[in-house]
Amino acid sequence: MDTTKLDLNLLLTLEALLAEQNVTKAAVRLHLSQPAVSAQLNRLREMFDDPLLLPARRGMTPTDKALELLIPLRESLEKLRRTLYSHQNFYPERANLTVTIACTDYIQAAVIMPLVLALRKKAPGVRIAVRHLDMAQLDQQLARSEVDLVFASHDSFHTQLRTRYLFDESYVLIGRHDHPALKTNLSLEEFVKLEHVIVSPSGGSFTTPIDDALKAFGHKRNVVMSAASFLFLPEIVKKSDLVALIPRRLVQAHSGLLSVTELPWLAEQFDICLIWHERSHSHAGHRWVRELIIEMNS
Repeated sequence: MDTTKLDLNLLLTLEALLAEQNVTKAAVRLHLSQPAVSAQLNRLREMFDDPLLLPARRGMTPTDKALELLIPLRESLEKLRRTLYSHQNFYPERANLTVTIACTDYIQAAVIMPLVLALRKKAPGVRIAVRHLDMAQLDQQLARSEVDLVFASHDSFHTQLRTRYLFDESYVLIGRHDHPALKTNLSLEEFVKLEHVIVSPSGGSFTTPIDDALKAFGHKRNVVMSAASFLFLPEIVKKSDLVALIPRRLVQAHSGLLSVTELPWLAEQFDICLIWHERSHSHAGHRWVRELIIEMNS
């Protein structure tokens, strides 16, 4: 049998015919005309190379082949119906779903951790798999279902992807408690003289867009270390006189453990958007997870 030309409607007709054992009743059940069902029965006979249903005194009698097909046919169609139904209706408390998210370490701490804690209460069967954000592979990963959701800035993705703005993020300066140089109303001149740790996701760089902005005003900060992760910064500044600029939301995870200094003159900020592919846009489970993320972060 050539399954590439398989017509699902024929299987639905076969199911109805085997249940009703009468062409007229099967036609009523399928909301089709009797000639249309008779024509589909002829196609089914060709497909299975078997009469399937034979004329009898009352209705039709299934052949041995038809009886052999009955149970697997019903099970397969019922499984298909449940699959289609599950994509339209999602019940968090009893759902089983895995969502793969690509993001930075900062998003893992500031957004994903609260999300996972919320899911344990609302949807314990929903699992989160986190992958490192690789912008060069983003389109392919989304298209191949390797990634379901992405957290990134608005200028990081292509317009053909689905997006939802979540929030704007700004920076604060962190250091250890009782740091001798940290104070309210820290000036730009005082700021650049501090010993800074910065984050270079690609590794090894001692400048960031913030340094480019400072350079435009004739300033250069004293960068003594380049780290690969924001998550490393709170630990090292707590044990030294080093300071670091980190996204504001990341401070919440270390509330009370660090000295936090506002810098009103620092205008540098970035936005965070939720990004997904058209393939998962209508999936009820994925839609529910997206709506939860939006509710928690907007």
